[in-house]
Amino acid sequence: MSLKPLSPQEASQLVHQGALLIDIRAADEHARVRIAAARHVGMERLSGAAPLDAAAGVIFHCQSGNRTRANAQALRACVSGQAYVLEGGLDAWKRAGLPVVTDASQPIPLQRQVQIVAGALVLSGAVLGAFVSPWFHVLSGAVGAGLVFAGVSGFCGMARLLMRMPWNRAATDGRAGHAG
Repeated sequence: MSLKPLSPQEASQLVHQGALLIDIRAADEHARVRIAAARHVGMERLSGAAPLDAAAGVIFHCQSGNRTRANAQALRACVSGQAYVLEGGLDAWKRAGLPVVTDASQPIPLQRQVQIVAGALVLSGAVLGAFVSPWFHVLSGAVGAGLVFAGVSGFCGMARLLMRMPWNRAATDGRAGHAG
């Protein structure tokens, strides 16, 4: 049995009837923008957790629906009753005009920070390599190699470095002990 897809409107109705809405995104994503009724239980915390149950069912969501669909089998295993997926995730919820809580004081999600920094470094290396010295192309190559290594190994040095930046440390320290 898999997760039954729900439109944002159907999900909203079911939440009002007592369904449990679970946000499986990373904590930094949830802290910045979230559905008020959603409980944050990151995907990594769901494995081996006690079964989730609510009389009206359990609805899982992520940002776009891709992570939820990719993990549908594992998510279904976490629910003892009816299990659903918010089709299109938080993006579809917002497009439907349903309310979200936004905390602009939280830093943008770490993955987006990595994309911004990596993209800026690659672009800088390409532009400087074309107009200043071809040696600057090494910068683009090094960033590309780092991204390949991160994808293959699961270790991203740039993300580790960015986590230590003051804006990310303050957000992490402020959420210490935050369950949800």
